[in-house]
Amino acid sequence: MANTLVLCEKVAPSIYSVTLNRPNKRNALNIPLLDELYRTINTLNKDPTVRVILINGAGPVFCAGLDLAEAADPSKSTRSAELIANVFSIVHNSPHVTIAAVHGAAVAGGAGLMCACDLVVASSDTRFGFPETQKGLIAAQVLTFLSRQLRDRDIRELLILGELINSEKALSIGLINRVVPIPNLLHEAITIAQKALLGAPRATSLTKELIDDLYPSRFEEDLREALSLHEKARGSDEAREGVLAFLENRPPVWTEIETEESDNL
Repeated sequence: MANTLVLCEKVAPSIYSVTLNRPNKRNALNIPLLDELYRTINTLNKDPTVRVILINGAGPVFCAGLDLAEAADPSKSTRSAELIANVFSIVHNSPHVTIAAVHGAAVAGGAGLMCACDLVVASSDTRFGFPETQKGLIAAQVLTFLSRQLRDRDIRELLILGELINSEKALSIGLINRVVPIPNLLHEAITIAQKALLGAPRATSLTKELIDDLYPSRFEEDLREALSLHEKARGSDEAREGVLAFLENRPPVWTEIETEESDNL
C-alpha cells in the first residue's frame, strides 16, 4: 500500500509502518495528508492480519504540526480541524497496537498524533512542544490525550508556556515511553511491536477498550467538545494575528480582544 503523502509497508509479520511523507514541509498536517492518513489507518484497522501499526515521519522531523497556511484560510479551516479530530480518533480507537516512532520534532498537532498512539519511542534528538497559545490557538484536541496521560502541573507548563522540551524531559513526565539513539529508532519500535505480538489479539484489543472505559469521561465526548473549542479559537482575532505573524516570520502583536469573543471561547 502506498500513497503520495502517506507511505504504508509491511516491515515484519503482522507489523505495518505508516510514514508521513511530506518532508519538504516537515510533515505538516494539511488536508490531503490527513485524508490519506485517515484512509490508511482505517484500512489497516479492518485487516485482521495486522496486529501493530508503527507511525513515523519521513525527512528530518516526525511532524511539525498543523499546516498553518491552511489554518489561515477560512474555507479550509473547519475541514482541517475535523480531519485532525477524525485521525486522532481512528488512531486512538484502533483495535491494533499503535506505536509512534518519533524523531527531530513532534510539535502541536504532530505531538497530538504521537499522543494518540498507545506507545511512543523517541530518538534522543527529538524536541516536543505545544506552542499553540503563541499563535493564538488552543491545544484543545491534544488536551484530550494529555489530560489522560500527564500530571496537571506538567500539562499547565507544557500548554501555558509553550516551550519545547527534550526527550529526557518528555520521558521523565510520561509523555513518551522510551528514548533511543537516532540510528536505533525503527529497530526499537519493531522490537516493542514484536513484544506486543506476544499478547493474544482479542485480549490486547479488549485491554485497550477497558483502559478507556474505566476513565471517568468518554474519550469521544471529550474529543468532540475539544473540537468545538478548537474551531472557535481558530476563528478568533488572536488566531488570525498569531498565524499571520508566524507566516510572516515576526513576533505577534497581541491586542485586547472583545469580552464577548472571549466568553465564546
